[in-house]
Amino acid sequence: MIAYYFRLALRSFRRNKVLTALMVIAIALGIGASMTTLTVFHVLSGDPIPQKSDRLFSVQIDPQSALGYQPGEEPADQLTRFDATKLLSEKHAKRQAMMTGGGVTIEPDSSTLRPFSTDSRHTSGDFFPMFDSTFLYGQGWKETDDEGRARVAVISKTLNQKLFDGTNSVGKSLRINGNTMTVVGVLGDWHPNPHFYDLNTGRYGDSEDVFVPFTTAIELKFDRSGSMDCFGRRNEPDPTGPTASCTWIQYWVELENAGQAAEYRRYLENYSDQQRAAGRFERPNNVRLRNVMEWLDYKKVVPGDVRLQLWLAMGFLLVCLINTVGLLLAKFLRRSGEIGVRRALGASRGQIFMQSLIEAGTVGLAGGLLGLVLAMLGLYAVRQQPVDYAKLATLDGQMLLMTFALTLVASLLAEASCRRCAPCRSRPPSNSNRSKDPEHIMDIRPILSTLRRHKTAAALIVLEIALTCAIVCNALFLIGQRIEKINQPSGIAESELVEVRLGGIGTRSTPQRAPAKTWRHCTPFPASRVPSP
Repeated sequence: MIAYYFRLALRSFRRNKVLTALMVIAIALGIGASMTTLTVFHVLSGDPIPQKSDRLFSVQIDPQSALGYQPGEEPADQLTRFDATKLLSEKHAKRQAMMTGGGVTIEPDSSTLRPFSTDSRHTSGDFFPMFDSTFLYGQGWKETDDEGRARVAVISKTLNQKLFDGTNSVGKSLRINGNTMTVVGVLGDWHPNPHFYDLNTGRYGDSEDVFVPFTTAIELKFDRSGSMDCFGRRNEPDPTGPTASCTWIQYWVELENAGQAAEYRRYLENYSDQQRAAGRFERPNNVRLRNVMEWLDYKKVVPGDVRLQLWLAMGFLLVCLINTVGLLLAKFLRRSGEIGVRRALGASRGQIFMQSLIEAGTVGLAGGLLGLVLAMLGLYAVRQQPVDYAKLATLDGQMLLMTFALTLVASLLAEASCRRCAPCRSRPPSNSNRSKDPEHIMDIRPILSTLRRHKTAAALIVLEIALTCAIVCNALFLIGQRIEKINQPSGIAESELVEVRLGGIGTRSTPQRAPAKTWRHCTPFPASRVPSP
């Protein structure tokens, strides 16, 4: 019977090609826009480590001076080196890791590769088991390596492919900033997004290429990256020193279960009390312990305009759905005679309703396929944008299934709404309210009477106009914000900037050979300011 209804649907589509095409396009546009923004939102708001996100916690304590303190304000996002080292040594959690971002220079042994810079992470050994890092070869370093400032490193799969052609490089030497390090592990496909463990060095994209013990990085004076906040009444000669009053270290702990969070919070409060008694802390107890998703929500990882774009796209989908309902109404009114004949021949309402559902499902399927193409084009456009999450905007299997599910639900809801509409069962309009006086042809009462007789059509038009106005106004608001950011003055005399490039001098074997000298002027210098030769 379903196959028979499907053939009837195809026959109906051929009789109403334009109407069918309009319904397919309306659904496709709504699905394409909504799935594009929904996929971006899914990428940005997803759980980066769902298997244990409720057991990983970011630690915040407040070591700052009492100057300017306001009750209830948030403590610093990071810890001082003294506090991080102290908490790490007390080992009150199942696992704990102190870390910071950095940058190193790799000096390959191969003559075909020149030295290059890459991102690094300076951390403690629990980092890898805590964040479920997958290894292609080897493993992370041990706790004794942290204590002994061992010259060891874990590298990424990408760096291993570049330096060692993808072979097992465990035990091989690697020159980092002029120091020889031993590779103890090679990470596999491990790319948590967003980088919840350190949002200061970039929220999305690939993870760092080199991981070294924190103590080793400090001893070898590796460059660090990320934010740093110094406080107190004196200038710090070395802001990364063991007793410096600067917060710059991220600190994460893993607990046995989420229920231990209250106990660990009490431990942090006791630690704060001890430091206050010792004279280091001046403010009252102000600690925070947030799990992964709470931390991402606190840091507002999902941009506000992405949320607004999602609501706008869903509103646009609703507008397209309303248009589809209107088109189905028009088609249903055209077929009222056919339906009456079928009813006279004994067809039940259920059979007619089933036929209509199959027709709507077929239209929805066609619209979903076209909408999928539009969604892929939209995601391709997103990937061309200069944002750090752009390359993550891809349609995975879960979102692909959601596309067709949303399509079928939208089309079936449109058909169900059409079946409940009064115009399909309405009586012919009465002439009792029409005025025969030519002077009252534009009287408002006949218009209101018509609207009362066609409530559904009038409601659809009003709702569509309201949603369209809301979408256009919010879209203009987003565009205005972007234009305002683009036109914001930088505070630099950009018209007078000059870029200078100087090439190096050396033989072909010199690793750091640079291109020839290049001068690029944005504007010419006045003659009076040109230096004499």
